[in-house]
Amino acid sequence: MAPQRNAVLPTALKTPAVQKLTNKRVILASASPRRKEILQTLGLAAEIVPSTFAEDLPISSFEDIHEYPVSTATQKAVEVYQRLLTDAPDDPPDLVIGADTVVFTHALPSTSIEMETGVRQELLEKPSSKEDNMRMLMDLNGSVCEVVTGVSLVYPILSAPGYEIKSIDERTLVFFGDNPDHLLKAYVDSEEGLDRAGGFAVQGRGNLLIRKIDGDFYNVMGFPGASFFKLLEILVEEDEDFLAI
Repeated sequence: MAPQRNAVLPTALKTPAVQKLTNKRVILASASPRRKEILQTLGLAAEIVPSTFAEDLPISSFEDIHEYPVSTATQKAVEVYQRLLTDAPDDPPDLVIGADTVVFTHALPSTSIEMETGVRQELLEKPSSKEDNMRMLMDLNGSVCEVVTGVSLVYPILSAPGYEIKSIDERTLVFFGDNPDHLLKAYVDSEEGLDRAGGFAVQGRGNLLIRKIDGDFYNVMGFPGASFFKLLEILVEEDEDFLAI
């Protein structure tokens, strides 16, 4: 017999989507402590099962670069869903959440430089060194970058292949101040940004580098909670079989 599950915390808002998650096995396919923290803040204590997906999709294969994090999030969620189903067919997940957050350079408030001039935005991964971190921050300094998180939900259905995938992407603009070099160097020396895409942590000391944010703050941290719950609400409204199998 499968163990009793309930990812819904007492602090969660009693919405139809949250009620649908009651006594369900909800999986977060990520080891990110920030995503776990955001979900808990919003009332959801998901089971943590990090994905083993290599995250090596070639970005050049995407005509729209915003599809890149969505595709990576989907691959993460599907890998975990299939692995858990194989390992414990009598205790399958009801919902697997995959997420991937990336930072693109050269974003403008209403459009991108690529749209205006044909210049392709650069994907900023995690810095490979302090020198690489400094290069990233010098490029971002006094400019605007775009933080994009892809979120994919995988859940069981009766028809082949046995699961459904629903995805969204959330985009937030981060405006950097005109910071002096000594502040950038001090931040790089703190090493806080070495394990963050784009080389900065907006919820930490990296906040000192930021002038303003246009969009979801949680999205910059790694998970757009409001859009995630909105997607759940849409699925509950539009699909009477959602999480009913």
